[in-house]
Amino acid sequence: MSGADDLSVLLADRLGGATITELSRLSGGASRETWRFRANGIPRIVQRQRAGDERDMSIEARVVAAADSAGVPVPKLIATGTSDDGSAFMVLAAIDGETIARKLQRDSEFSNARAALTGQLGSALAAVHSMPAVNGLETVDPIAYYTEMLDNAIASGTGTPQPMLELVRRWLIEHRPRPVEPVVVHGDFRLGNLIVGVDGLRAVIDWELAHLGDPMEDLGWLCVKAWRFGQRPPVAGLGEYDELFSAYAAAGGGDVDADVVRWWEVLGTWKWAIMCILQASVHLSGATRSHELAAIGRRVCENEHDLFLALEDCW
Repeated sequence: MSGADDLSVLLADRLGGATITELSRLSGGASRETWRFRANGIPRIVQRQRAGDERDMSIEARVVAAADSAGVPVPKLIATGTSDDGSAFMVLAAIDGETIARKLQRDSEFSNARAALTGQLGSALAAVHSMPAVNGLETVDPIAYYTEMLDNAIASGTGTPQPMLELVRRWLIEHRPRPVEPVVVHGDFRLGNLIVGVDGLRAVIDWELAHLGDPMEDLGWLCVKAWRFGQRPPVAGLGEYDELFSAYAAAGGGDVDADVVRWWEVLGTWKWAIMCILQASVHLSGATRSHELAAIGRRVCENEHDLFLALEDCW
């Protein structure tokens, strides 16, 4: 399945002979393609997995369906399956709204949304963490996983030793929170993966990194400085910790230990630094020559600076 015509045929077949119109590509990420179209005049979204991606989109589809059942605001799952070439796909209801952080944080039309979002995000995360386990999700030790990724980049010559990141890794190991019963974790809950309207949160999207783990991981990731996009407030550049934690608890997520969230915030910053290195390594290895990937690699120093500030506060 290579082109728009093939995709139209597939969609018509899997949607009961629906008439497919206005098929247009929205993005082309490393692991999937996203297209918008109309089926019998109704707007829909289809995402399909790229060849070579090891993640199984059918698991993500099950997570989206489970999230919907648990009361998480998500696009309704319409259909899922595999195409003739074996690539997985899922069809979702189209939801109008904005995802660009800069607009959400600054444009006047989202002023009411900004006032409501921090509380809405806390409530949404409480719903995420109430979901029953989904078949196929695994528990991952993030310290071990990203240490291995960095070591592999260094061994391949596309990465270099990172003393600051090693210092932070040791701090993370020494201060690791006590294990908790794992729950479903979104894995990338932040501006950019949320659809927001003038009234506030409309949908949580991009569940491809969902896994089982500590629910505080999602709260910490939401507060990582990189995802504030230059704004001062710690929660996505929009609100304060207390507001997020109170909304999370009020929605049934339980009491929040701010120190544990802070640990996950430090880990998230450390992880994002390594992810920047890994994305740059794709460019440096010649696998995909990209100015964007190269530029992301230059952001490692920003994360190192943020980690110095974070550990100064922690110590």
